[in-house]
Amino acid sequence: MNNININRLSVYIICLLTIIAAKGMDSGLCLDCNADGRNNVGTESDANPIELPESIFSGYHGKHHVQGIVVDVDKECVYFSFTTKLVKTDLSGNLIGSVEGLTGHLGCLTLNPADGRIYGSIEYKNDEIGVGIVGERARNRRSAFYIAVFDGDKITRPNMTPSDNDVMSTVYLKDVVKDYYAQGTNNGKSVEHRYGCSGIDGVAFAPQPCASDSTPWVLYVAYGIYGDIGRSDNDYQVLLTYDTSDWEKYERVLNQDNPHKSGPAKPLGRYFVYTGNSEWGIQNLNYNPEINTLVAAVYKGKKKEYPNYSLFAIDLSASPNKERLKGHDKKEHGYTLPLKKMGLYDEFTGIYGWRFPYGSTGICYVGNSLYYISHNSSKPEQSSTLTLYRWTGNQDCPFEKINSDIIQTFGM
Repeated sequence: MNNININRLSVYIICLLTIIAAKGMDSGLCLDCNADGRNNVGTESDANPIELPESIFSGYHGKHHVQGIVVDVDKECVYFSFTTKLVKTDLSGNLIGSVEGLTGHLGCLTLNPADGRIYGSIEYKNDEIGVGIVGERARNRRSAFYIAVFDGDKITRPNMTPSDNDVMSTVYLKDVVKDYYAQGTNNGKSVEHRYGCSGIDGVAFAPQPCASDSTPWVLYVAYGIYGDIGRSDNDYQVLLTYDTSDWEKYERVLNQDNPHKSGPAKPLGRYFVYTGNSEWGIQNLNYNPEINTLVAAVYKGKKKEYPNYSLFAIDLSASPNKERLKGHDKKEHGYTLPLKKMGLYDEFTGIYGWRFPYGSTGICYVGNSLYYISHNSSKPEQSSTLTLYRWTGNQDCPFEKINSDIIQTFGM
């Protein structure tokens, strides 16, 4: 047996032992994270459960770095967002296909368990991000924000365009555009972009806050937040929720030179999470059903009064609480969600979080406390190596890398 097969077998045994240790042999628990089949790694009826590799290399993909990932264990494939293109590989990193030619910023990705499609945030902006993608002509366009919906089954070859075989459709997000263009006052000064909204990035499917297990999942969309240290109304992460069950009536193939405005009139909900300001808001968002938590990875902020953590756990088991928002000139109120009381704790601000170095370019839960987390590189071109971790939630470091050291702790 070669080293690769030994490593894969070891990872599978670790998964099995983890479940046995947590639940006991008599519980009848199989290696199925959810009864409805979401996020399966394997079941008792599986003759050939999926063997997860310790790492998956994306290949080299030009000048724009990876923004988000999805690992579809059931279909044994991986999706990488490289800003202006979506790349699909198998679990060994072999290229299957790609959708290219995007002139907007494709960000975080998430798998919709209801329809099996890939959803991602995509921005068409007139700021420095837009200029970095298409040049100075970006300044002449009106910014627009969408959810891109990819039918992964139709991605069968490299260099597909968004309109090929209707592989990609889009839904317009009106509320995001309104907040992006809104003006107000903060600390007595005129400011642009309500809540510091720079657009959108993090996306994830998860239950609504304090929902029952049978409630259909909704799509969470996180605002990008400008890292302006001179204002105090940009210290919350902002999450919108959407019911996507009827989104087919809004979906349109996007003409990138003449963007449409087909989308829901408003979101289901709007929630605020007090983390202190971070550079560009939540970069990657991912749901962990074992602890009913959204794991949020950010570029750490620069305000000295905050601990500036890079990873947070948003508690979805708590009921949203309507309260006055901190740092706003007007007495503005909003529904807030708490952070899970896990990780490091800052007594001055009451904020929990971690200083974990990865996750902002991709994080994906795959079941049984396991995650793939992107380690990106820019040499010789942009690439990502997805590395297998186990969630621990420990105070100093919430993830433990699957490697020979961990295998030894299980007596192997």
